[in-house]
Amino acid sequence: MRVLHLLNEVTDRGNGIVNTAVDLAIAQAAQGDEVTVVSAGGGYQALLGEAGVRHILLDRPTAPIQICRAIKSLRAHIRGFSPHVVHAHMRTGLLLALAVRCSHPFVLVGHVHNVHDRGSILMGLADRVIAVSESVSKSMAAAHVPKRKLRVVLNRTLGSRRVPPSANLLAADLRRPAIVTVCGMNARKGIDELLQAFELIGAECRDAHLYLVGDGPERERFEQLARLSSFAERIHFEGYQRLPQSYMLSADVFVLASRRESFGLVLIEAREAGCAIVATDVDGISEALDGGHAGILVPVGCARAIADGIRPLLRDEALRKLWQSRAKEKIARFCVATMAIEMNAVYEEVLAEHSARLIVHRTEIPSAAGPIRK
Repeated sequence: MRVLHLLNEVTDRGNGIVNTAVDLAIAQAAQGDEVTVVSAGGGYQALLGEAGVRHILLDRPTAPIQICRAIKSLRAHIRGFSPHVVHAHMRTGLLLALAVRCSHPFVLVGHVHNVHDRGSILMGLADRVIAVSESVSKSMAAAHVPKRKLRVVLNRTLGSRRVPPSANLLAADLRRPAIVTVCGMNARKGIDELLQAFELIGAECRDAHLYLVGDGPERERFEQLARLSSFAERIHFEGYQRLPQSYMLSADVFVLASRRESFGLVLIEAREAGCAIVATDVDGISEALDGGHAGILVPVGCARAIADGIRPLLRDEALRKLWQSRAKEKIARFCVATMAIEMNAVYEEVLAEHSARLIVHRTEIPSAAGPIRK
């Protein structure tokens, strides 16, 4: 099968959408598909090439003249590659693919990674819409995307070639007990509530330290809030880390305090590291934590609830070890190869529905000089 993935970029700077798409493309190539990624480039280009995935540069268009050039360029790439499936991971790619499809028929798949993004409704224009959780699927259905188009393929990260095997990673040297979060520094990730929760915990757990791993547009604001804390000296902003899993390996408690979260790929990484996990019960987080079996779920947007979830794990070593053990249970199902198999099943389903159109696309009109060529 020939698959073309459309992305804005292939940055290696901690973008969850890119990480999922890169893992998927590499796994599909390993399973024998012919895979091309089209994007504006980034740090994962070399990794894609090593895995047998072709990468084609296409700048993300902004101005009208750039959009016209991008459509022309994409049309040429699709003519040359003749994909069975074009898989758009962001709405820019989806709209470009729609503009091209009028002259080059192919099956179009839209992937909804962020349900909080209002533009995600545009993915409903695709032949199939991939939701990263049942929660996202329900949200898209509620937004009037036809249920017949929706399919759920969970995000998976085990076995990713982007990171070394967990057995080869060194744990970060943290002051203990360590509370760790790994996320983008923006309000949607609930950093405000997490800082407030640490304020409630700090006086009782005098040795506890909070580590915030990641970068983002509101980092400076969060750092200013932290400086106002009574326990500012125990709050550490670590910035972007290429291998945040090393922090998870050292965490006594891993926290994801998100206000919105379509799935939470980082929770699978925390589970693989054997973390005791506290996370807000919002959107697809429950699905990443097996309904609360693999981590403690707390109400979203409530600092006191987050603190109440963390506190007993810091106090009770036996309880913490119990949740660390539960995090690893049934985790094998989150393998990247499984994600690729499920995705290809979706492709095959929609290809079968559109077989008549694809036959016309692949077959030249016969002339008096000879038979049809396939």
